Amino acid sequence: MAQQITYDKAYDAVAPGDFPAMLQVPRYGRRSDAFDGIISATHDHFWDPLDVAYIDYDLPFDIARQPIMPLDNILELKSAVADKLDEGQKIALANDVTHWSISNLLHGEQGALSLSASLCHVLVDPGAQEYAANQAREEARHVTGFTRYIAKRWGAPLPVGQTIATVLSDLVSTPEVYKKIVGMQMLIEGIAMGAFATFNAKTNDPVLRRLVQLVMSDEAFHHRFGRLWAAKTIKHLSEEEHRKVEDWTAQTFQMLLFNLINAEQKQVIYTKYGLHWEWVRDSMKEVFGDEDRRAQLKDSTNIFRVLIKTLLHAGIITKRTAPLYAVWVDMKELEAEGDGIPGDIVADEMLVTLREINARRRRIGSKDVAAA
Repeated sequence: MAQQITYDKAYDAVAPGDFPAMLQVPRYGRRSDAFDGIISATHDHFWDPLDVAYIDYDLPFDIARQPIMPLDNILELKSAVADKLDEGQKIALANDVTHWSISNLLHGEQGALSLSASLCHVLVDPGAQEYAANQAREEARHVTGFTRYIAKRWGAPLPVGQTIATVLSDLVSTPEVYKKIVGMQMLIEGIAMGAFATFNAKTNDPVLRRLVQLVMSDEAFHHRFGRLWAAKTIKHLSEEEHRKVEDWTAQTFQMLLFNLINAEQKQVIYTKYGLHWEWVRDSMKEVFGDEDRRAQLKDSTNIFRVLIKTLLHAGIITKRTAPLYAVWVDMKELEAEGDGIPGDIVADEMLVTLREINARRRRIGSKDVAAA
């Protein structure tokens, strides 16, 4: 009980290898209705990453002449790196940086898929287990969607960055359910929603915009699962348990903030242009420091601003650790904003579109059955 830090029966868990616990007759009758709304909504936001009714990967986009993200969004091009490149190379480097970012989003979606599947092995409540299985299905289509997009633009994904690989491996393998839920549904999903919101707002590629909008329609519900856990758990924690959750979260946040995206992890890109990653790193340090990082965190779609806001409104951040985050953002301002995140609006808009597409497909399907 102390290890799992569970105070609501909906989140009760057993050891990953304790399958006999899943066969206990009383278990089947103790289903919580806490997740039924999220599960039922699946029908509304269903989409198929391989069906052009939802997304057409063949829409034209000249990657050799157009940057997928605006050039002023690429940190490397704000440094001395730009002085070594002609205009064509600047576009190529910008798209390679985007390739790296989207590849790591793909790896993150695979981590979410594997973690959701791992929750199916430990969650005792049938409703919670069904939710986890449902999320695994949705994460699987994200993996398919990003794989297909990358294949169209670049052929294959780039290798996973060491930081995200380490975090994902720890979350998937940990036996502690609170780490899985806080780590994936709040930390990783929070970062992802910020990244998707940025791509949606700034990309020049209509296919990428459509893809992230579709993914956001799912992720908004996954994020909600984490917030439900917080609402049912945080207020019941003992001081020792809250400290444990809070400290682990702060430590993971700091690691992600400083190491999620760095030159060493992107060196596979720079070698194509005859650039050494150490030189690129030093060049970027000359134009991007802590003040610049703080300025970036004022953007409502900044991934780390979204993350801090999620943790603050979940009650995980207290006065004890607030100073660690206050170095980067105005905590009072975040608190006053409420718990909504940028991706929520986009997700709601996409839900309307998906309901229309799915209703139309059901009508066509019904006619086909009647004709047969």
